[in-house]
Amino acid sequence: MRFILFARRLLLTVAAATALVTASGSAPALAVSAGPDKAPLFNGSVYAIAYRGGTAYVGGSFTSVSWGGRTYARARLAAFDASSGTLLSWAPAANSTVRALAVSGSSVYAGGNFTTVSGRSRDNLVRLDAATGAVGSFAHRVSGVPYALAAGNGRLYAGGSFTAVDGSTRRNLAAFSLTSGALDGGWRPSADDSVHALAVTSSRVYLGGSFHLINGVSRTLRVAAVSPSGGSVDRGFLPTAPAQVNGLATDSAGVYAATGGQGGRAIAYTTGGTMRWQRVFDGDAVAVAALGGTIYVGGHFDRACTTVNNGAHGACTDGSVSRVKLAAISGRGALTGWAPQANGVIGVRALVVDRTRGAIGAGGDFTTIGGQNRKRYASFH
Repeated sequence: MRFILFARRLLLTVAAATALVTASGSAPALAVSAGPDKAPLFNGSVYAIAYRGGTAYVGGSFTSVSWGGRTYARARLAAFDASSGTLLSWAPAANSTVRALAVSGSSVYAGGNFTTVSGRSRDNLVRLDAATGAVGSFAHRVSGVPYALAAGNGRLYAGGSFTAVDGSTRRNLAAFSLTSGALDGGWRPSADDSVHALAVTSSRVYLGGSFHLINGVSRTLRVAAVSPSGGSVDRGFLPTAPAQVNGLATDSAGVYAATGGQGGRAIAYTTGGTMRWQRVFDGDAVAVAALGGTIYVGGHFDRACTTVNNGAHGACTDGSVSRVKLAAISGRGALTGWAPQANGVIGVRALVVDRTRGAIGAGGDFTTIGGQNRKRYASFH
């Protein structure tokens, strides 16, 4: 039996790799399997995923999680073994939706619409112990909702729809010291509308959202880059996105954006801001992740267009192929054969790389992947 299972998995991997070679004309790193791993089942939406070693942390609107034939109370935050799917005892309780997660060292940061976590007052932002789930002393008053969190360069960066932190003006962007927890007074970029996505490197913080201007600088329409320490606009990266940017990812080749609009798009930029390629779908692209030279996209779409042209309601006009809520694109912009086929209307809300396992985690509102029962979370390795 073990041999049969191994053979099936090997065939899936070889098939995915063959599809990549056919699509791009060269052989990049092997794609992840289209078959989902074992995972817990969630009774409500999963908005955010973060990995730390072998542990997966998730946040959302769910109130219970099922695993091993039993159902456990989990108030919008949960953790489990990323490989086996075994639910862990980690169970801080948020009183409303968790929309963003980030991990740094022994801490898990969560942002969203909540006002209390495990009975302690926390205004839309909280730090949790990664092992016990205990609420940390990190506490700030956020006048609005964080939609995205990212840790790097000694800071926790937050983007969203808010106007102030601790009474200090912060227009949709803020940063905090990972050491002291204090609001960073020196990092003060300003966005004129909401920020939905962040991607951090050692030299830049990439921003995506529905904004038109960052710091009043022109050509910062919906996607931009700022310095990691002061927040000034990096004028070496000035592309414009055609619609709201919902997700961002980076790798050594550049920057990737998932957008909405008339249909959705996955767009690849160089680090200089030049568009390398784009792929068009018949619905919004909401999330994007880069792993091993392959770009993974999730969203509300059902089909991937064979050209960049689409029409009313995003419908592909020059032909299309089925890619229900999930798709993968080679580093050169060619659609690959990876097609797990999730269900639902909203589909996928989050895609995150699990670097420990070389896997992709997906969260959202789907309940099946390729006909298999996978309620609102799935991973592919």
